[in-house]
Amino acid sequence: MDLEEAMTRLEEMGTEQTRKIYRNHGAQEPFFGVKVGDMKKLLRPLKKEQGVVAELYGTGNADAMYLAALAADAKAMSEEDLDRWAEAAAWYMVGEYGVAGLAAEGPHGWAAGLRWIESATPHVACVGWNTLSGWVALRPDDELDLKAIRGLLERVDTSLHEAPNRVRYTMNGFVISVGCYVESLTSEARAIGESLGKVKVDMGGTACKVPAAAQMIDKVTEKGRLGKKRKAIRC
Repeated sequence: MDLEEAMTRLEEMGTEQTRKIYRNHGAQEPFFGVKVGDMKKLLRPLKKEQGVVAELYGTGNADAMYLAALAADAKAMSEEDLDRWAEAAAWYMVGEYGVAGLAAEGPHGWAAGLRWIESATPHVACVGWNTLSGWVALRPDDELDLKAIRGLLERVDTSLHEAPNRVRYTMNGFVISVGCYVESLTSEARAIGESLGKVKVDMGGTACKVPAAAQMIDKVTEKGRLGKKRKAIRC
């Protein structure tokens, strides 16, 4: 499958209804409006064509960029590749879910996440926090820098409410991820969730809500799933 065929297939899968939903969630042109479940039909042939995957991301088309983030080989992405992809991911769906998941599944996720959360560009900082959330969700606790994670929790506790809009959402998500996936830090994460209280984020014209960190951690605790690591982040 080459770039032209992949873009043609994506355009055929797009619908006006999905375009409307994506537009309501902040997507900017160009994009076709392809449901994620539909674009996944292209994953198998694309995973064999990593050059085409890079070309897809370079089109700037939001659907193509998200598909590329799903299809990219996480182990083969360099730090420079990831930096470039994070900078280009202006729409949160591509950055916070696609690129962040890709980075978290690869060897450079921890370093990249720490680098990105220092960015003055809000969408890059968001990719960073979600990458760190994915990192702790995937890896055994004995492979994690628990001292550094504790420091990040404290940073969220003291600075979240002054952070840019969408960054607040991803910082809150980091507290939830640590609380749910790093059992030795669950009590600390939950306490910080309580301390944060209601996290206010402008979600645009959508019905999306900001999850309460302490309540989310409690739900996972009640289900007996604390510390149950994930096998993958991208979906």
